[in-house]
Amino acid sequence: MPLRSKYVKSGKWRTLEWGWNTSFGCRFRYPVGAQIRVVYGPGFGGQRQTLDGNPKLIRVGGGSLFVARVQMKVSKSATVEYEYLAIDQF
Repeated sequence: MPLRSKYVKSGKWRTLEWGWNTSFGCRFRYPVGAQIRVVYGPGFGGQRQTLDGNPKLIRVGGGSLFVARVQMKVSKSATVEYEYLAIDQF
């Protein structure tokens, strides 16, 4: 499974991955206390979770009429690592 790394600035929600008319997932563990979510289109909320050191999976469903974004919000800027999962991997 591909491991991705991105620098996330603190404060606002930051987009890590996005897709349209596709299914994928992202598995996170750290940083503890960070929040992750899926947003569809102009701001329709989907799943939302807080990281606690255990693996957390965010799924984006296919067939969306809007762009789906996986976002993270951290209290302290950091480089985060996560797994990008194709539909057949979760």
